[in-house]
Amino acid sequence: MLAACASVPTESSINAKINYATAANNPFIENNYKAADALAQQLNGKINPAQPMIIATLVNIDELSSSSTFGRLASEQISSRFSQAGYSMIEMKFRDYVYMKQDQGELLLTREIKDVAKNHNAQAVIAGTYALSSDAVFVNLKVIQPSTNVVLAVHDYAFPMDSNLRSMTRTIRK
Repeated sequence: MLAACASVPTESSINAKINYATAANNPFIENNYKAADALAQQLNGKINPAQPMIIATLVNIDELSSSSTFGRLASEQISSRFSQAGYSMIEMKFRDYVYMKQDQGELLLTREIKDVAKNHNAQAVIAGTYALSSDAVFVNLKVIQPSTNVVLAVHDYAFPMDSNLRSMTRTIRK
């Protein structure tokens, strides 16, 4: 019985595994930054980094009108990386005339891209989907020219499903 109790994780053993340094170096951030870097590399010469771009919240491919913490956070990190690389990214959350579905983020469907991009004078829109499996979260990102719907860059990547991602991919229902 004592051996069984000894293997039960305690709060201090859990806290010892996760600290500020390990949290800051979480591969979730690195994978989203690498995805943004891959898109930026494909865009080299196709768009002007000084002209505005917008990003839509990544949505669940099986329910395009919903997202999750995963979709919102991935979008934020991808936008951050583009900003760090010198691209002019418009912060959509501060715009009064963009429809924001509560708990979902900035959801842009194809039919809305032209209107929203025109309202923001955006030369390109980053949009994406994610798909959930029991073992992984698969992500597809596209940079789309809103005036023509032409895809200028695309990148696919995946995350192994773990307890953090399982919690971040739950859709909030109200």
